[in-house]
Amino acid sequence: MRNLILYLGVFLFAGLMNAQELKVIKLDAPDKTGGKPVLKVIADRKSDREFATDKLKSKDLSTLLWAANGINRADGKRTAPSANNAQDVDIYVILEEGAYLYDPKEHALNPIAAGDYRAAVAGGGQAFVKDAPVSLVLVSDLTRLSKEPNEGTKLTGAVDVGIVSQNINIAAAGLGLYTVPRGSMNKDELKKVLKLKDTHYIGLNNPVGYPKK
Repeated sequence: MRNLILYLGVFLFAGLMNAQELKVIKLDAPDKTGGKPVLKVIADRKSDREFATDKLKSKDLSTLLWAANGINRADGKRTAPSANNAQDVDIYVILEEGAYLYDPKEHALNPIAAGDYRAAVAGGGQAFVKDAPVSLVLVSDLTRLSKEPNEGTKLTGAVDVGIVSQNINIAAAGLGLYTVPRGSMNKDELKKVLKLKDTHYIGLNNPVGYPKK
């Protein structure tokens, strides 16, 4: 028993130290003028499920997140519309080293949990997700839409999530990235890892990477 307690203590301490290693990632300024013409991007948009394992360049990740749901006006409004401008959709960025929350105001990634949780995004199947260097998990905070969320609120949140996902798909095509919108994932595990409440609706995820050579 004593050895078991000692082991658990060491395990918990190691987990705490691992979590403390993650730091806020201040993103580069997004590229708001580059890329292809919008109609060319729409023509090129497609779902891809094979990714190179190379990490995303910091500029590409920055531009992708800004395009997904960043701030594009001085009054704080976003690139993605939302019901009553509730700005209910949060983007959780799942990297090999840990899970982060995108902060549009600071244009930064705030650490949530250390560790590789790409398998949780993959869920029970579709192992290709674990090859993508980044997965973006889209979550609607239903309390921003209503003080007493219900099924109608969840539907509104789902629509808002879909809009952000479409921004990701279009931006990825413009940046030469591969992605695919997905609804399957291990939501129970992600809820624990991302420290979500029952009023958070986990809607979609987009694994993202460069084309496989």
